Amino acid sequence: MSTVNLSFKDLIRDPRLLLAFGFGSGLSPKAPGTFGTIAALPFVFLLQASSIYTYLAVLLIGFVVGVYLCEHASKVMGVHDHGGIVWDEFIGMWLAMLAVPLGWQWLLAGFVLFRIFDIAKPWPIGWLDKKVSGGFGIMIDDVLAGLYALLILQLAAFYLR
Repeated sequence: MSTVNLSFKDLIRDPRLLLAFGFGSGLSPKAPGTFGTIAALPFVFLLQASSIYTYLAVLLIGFVVGVYLCEHASKVMGVHDHGGIVWDEFIGMWLAMLAVPLGWQWLLAGFVLFRIFDIAKPWPIGWLDKKVSGGFGIMIDDVLAGLYALLILQLAAFYLR
């Protein structure tokens, strides 16, 4: 397996990479983070249909497992936070949509807000992205981007009700 370019066959051989690369969405040659976020969207519908406790449990387990998955993928790739590692986008997007009203408008708003915060990396996201390494470092900036998006969505939901 190459440490620079992975194929879908490589992902199939190692389920940890398959998850870290968002079921293959991270293999996109352009904007893998955006494609990873898009791949996370169908799961939002499943999570929103569950209880808040199940949703929170999936987020927590997904984060903990994600630290391991991202660390593994990073070592295989030989690069910290390779663009194709998108499990962190899954968790960030899921977090952004926690207890948000149902509807395509909310999903679109959550997607756009999460991507803006993930790309722009306002403080302390950018600082953490540069200072924290390993699987936790890969995950934490997207968790904060998801929290920022969640805060805005919750405020909008409160004031629009």
